[in-house]
Amino acid sequence: MAKPRHLVVAGGVLAIALIVAPPTADASPAYPVTPSLAAGIADAIPDPAAAPAGANVPGCRSMAHPIPVVLVNGTFGNAVDDFGGLAPTLANAGYCVYTFDYGAPSSQLIQSTGPVPASAQTLASYVQHVLADTGASQVNLIGHSQGGMLAEYYAKILDGARYVHDLVGLSPTTHGTTLDGLTLLADLFPGAGSLIGDACQACADQEAGSAVIQQLDSGPIAQAGVSYTIIETLNETVVTPLGSSFIHEPGVTNEYVQRYCPFDLVDHGDLSYDPVVFQLVLNALDPATARYPNCFDEYPAPA
Repeated sequence: MAKPRHLVVAGGVLAIALIVAPPTADASPAYPVTPSLAAGIADAIPDPAAAPAGANVPGCRSMAHPIPVVLVNGTFGNAVDDFGGLAPTLANAGYCVYTFDYGAPSSQLIQSTGPVPASAQTLASYVQHVLADTGASQVNLIGHSQGGMLAEYYAKILDGARYVHDLVGLSPTTHGTTLDGLTLLADLFPGAGSLIGDACQACADQEAGSAVIQQLDSGPIAQAGVSYTIIETLNETVVTPLGSSFIHEPGVTNEYVQRYCPFDLVDHGDLSYDPVVFQLVLNALDPATARYPNCFDEYPAPA
């Protein structure tokens, strides 16, 4: 919530200020939070190229949180269906939130299927766009699934670490996964199953042992100056084996959701919709105001 500000106004100065001042995340309205991945997919169908509520607000500035947040969605997902819960939650907490689609034409419902190196270059360009738009020198990256791995790849392979303050991965494919896991993921998105194989280069690039994964995993993954937090669920079926999202290196915080809320049934697809995950993300971005998650919040139904 925004801190009260005391203003001394003479004549029409306030009216002029309201016209010319850019919108601030501190004074943002309460954006609606989509409750689940299934609801997010339904929201995305009419306009797959749209931004989720609270994201990509022109001219956004935040006094409380001056470092903007860039959300990077996962394989088969788009910005709306992956971040319909997290984007407005962060915006409602006073962050300037940005997100984008990659790896497929923006008009398509199914996104993020192109080659990982090309998608990482798209991320690099988008980060520069956000820095130019906000005047910030760094961003916070939050990536889900492939999006988390792309953030790691960008920071390490593309020398993007200097532009990253915090990197939060929600079940990132850090060490790759199995084709079975990617097939299970495709089952969550209408029409994605037919893309497994030659039509989904991102799938091949995320398989354990691929050239991309070998490049990322060769030597330390975590980069100096970047704060890393990896959040995973014990109900993981996509990024397998369980725990392969984690980076076991100094300076990295690895968390299972169930460490805090043992009965949380959240799965891979709904990690970006879980209220417990929301709090863990907020804690990672601002440790000084960290709070224990409310385990009595309603969990999304597993996708």
